[in-house]
Amino acid sequence: MFVLGINAYHADSSAAIFKDGVMIAATEEERFRRVKHWAGFPSIAVDFCLKEAGITLQEVDYVAIGRDVNAKKWKKLAFVAKHPFSSFHFVKNRFFNQKKVASIEEELNVLSGINTAILKPKIHNIEHHRSHMASAFYASPYEEAAILSIDGSGDFSTTMIGIGRGNKIEVLDSVDFPHSLGIFYTAFTQLLGFPHYGDEYKIMGLAPYGKPLYVDRLKKIIKLTGNGLFQLNLSYFRSPSKGFVGYGENNLPVIPSLFGSKMIAEFGAARTKEEELTQYHKDLAASVQRVTEETIFYMLNALQKRTGLTKVCIAGGVAQNSVANGKITRNTSFKEVYIPSAGHDAGISMGSALYVYHQVFNKARTKPVYSAYTGARFSNETIEQLLMEKNIQYKKLNDDLLFDYVADRLINAGVVGWFNGRAEFGPRALGARSILADPRRTDAKDLLNTKIKRRESFRPFAPSILKEYVDEYFEVNDVVPFMEKVFPVKKEKHAIIPAVTHADGTGRLQTVDKEVSPRYYQLIATFGRKSGVPILLNTSFNENEPIVNSPEEALNCFLRTNMDMLVMENIIVER
Repeated sequence: MFVLGINAYHADSSAAIFKDGVMIAATEEERFRRVKHWAGFPSIAVDFCLKEAGITLQEVDYVAIGRDVNAKKWKKLAFVAKHPFSSFHFVKNRFFNQKKVASIEEELNVLSGINTAILKPKIHNIEHHRSHMASAFYASPYEEAAILSIDGSGDFSTTMIGIGRGNKIEVLDSVDFPHSLGIFYTAFTQLLGFPHYGDEYKIMGLAPYGKPLYVDRLKKIIKLTGNGLFQLNLSYFRSPSKGFVGYGENNLPVIPSLFGSKMIAEFGAARTKEEELTQYHKDLAASVQRVTEETIFYMLNALQKRTGLTKVCIAGGVAQNSVANGKITRNTSFKEVYIPSAGHDAGISMGSALYVYHQVFNKARTKPVYSAYTGARFSNETIEQLLMEKNIQYKKLNDDLLFDYVADRLINAGVVGWFNGRAEFGPRALGARSILADPRRTDAKDLLNTKIKRRESFRPFAPSILKEYVDEYFEVNDVVPFMEKVFPVKKEKHAIIPAVTHADGTGRLQTVDKEVSPRYYQLIATFGRKSGVPILLNTSFNENEPIVNSPEEALNCFLRTNMDMLVMENIIVER
């Protein structure tokens, strides 16, 4: 059975395809369009997935759409009735978006030429948060687990809790729009001077530079409820009837200022782009992060008590908060946590397909997912042809020589672009499309920001570590394949790996498994043998753009920056 999953007309549009419950390919549309968070119909991603599966759309048994326009219909109508005039524009925009979602078969008809009457019976609409829950639980190794999905908003829900048993998911409760932890975090992200969609990770990076001095004041805005969930004090926010996320003609998500006049009166005016980040801003960021964590831990403890389970699966945009994720087993009664590589909205394509396969058609579970390498890949021959056409000099080394050669360049202060195998599915570079450096260098952050990234100095770089050595360098020993958790670095190791140790002594690690990432593992192992440290500094292979997807994009990034070496499969380009 082939199931094609699609996230369309929603931020981070994507496609994923499964054969008999096993993922063959998954990718975000932004990787091809070269526009971050692109939110239209993922036609290129769909075409890519079909080609990777070696089939046509005609051979797809079912198409899963991670959106159900009929979900919570009566609650939506009640919301409109409560705000009949001010909500008109919001409802009109959302209705237009829903019309797009409801006519997916027309888009597929354009792609394939297949009659919509044939396509329509194949299509299953799966509620947004059920898709998130499925992306986490069905990909996890757990036969039974609690599930939490938490984000800004989707299908009128902002949070959903449930339980997964075998091949079935049961929803236990949910929080309705506009009460949203994602909206809470985004509003303060904007107030702190980061207005763009997806900027929330900057607050997570800024928080360690401050102290959580304003927690009590923030708790006036978010209230923990007796049912183990939460509510917002809406008087601090933009009127929900005016809407939050919208989508323009260019298929980009647009967020208006979510904070209201009361929030400005309490916490000050929004910081402008030119305004310096003061200690107050850093302390506010620390406070927002702390309250967000406490809210997550409160919900998880209540969920654990309700289910009696010790394993939990988490997805949704807020699940990208790796700082909170790394503290779950130390601040809740859960002992094990699984978060997919695409916990954000791109994972909706994966989750909706899994939901159809398991929940709708009652198919048995397949192997857990520990690899995010489901995107585009290119051969040495294709790469060489590109370089010859561009008249770029290069050398080709077999693996016996390659790893030593690259490791030596890293040890000698080199910044290396590493392009290897299939691209990652999700927002993290995991050694397929990565920029690498020596984590022992105290000047590595400055080198990277000067040569390539040109980003805010407070943002950390991540350590990729061979999984056998986690216990030697980190205070928590866990499997973290998707760089989805932050753990404290052991104090005696701070001076050894300063480039990947954040201001608060933590690191957002990726544990590298020899079976999952054999060539990346071998590179780190070679570097470790030569340097004594089995870790590389890893950051995404891009420069203010989506992570590179093709050899040409990797080459262009190399040429317009001061990167020292570009390695694409067995091909090396050097300055």
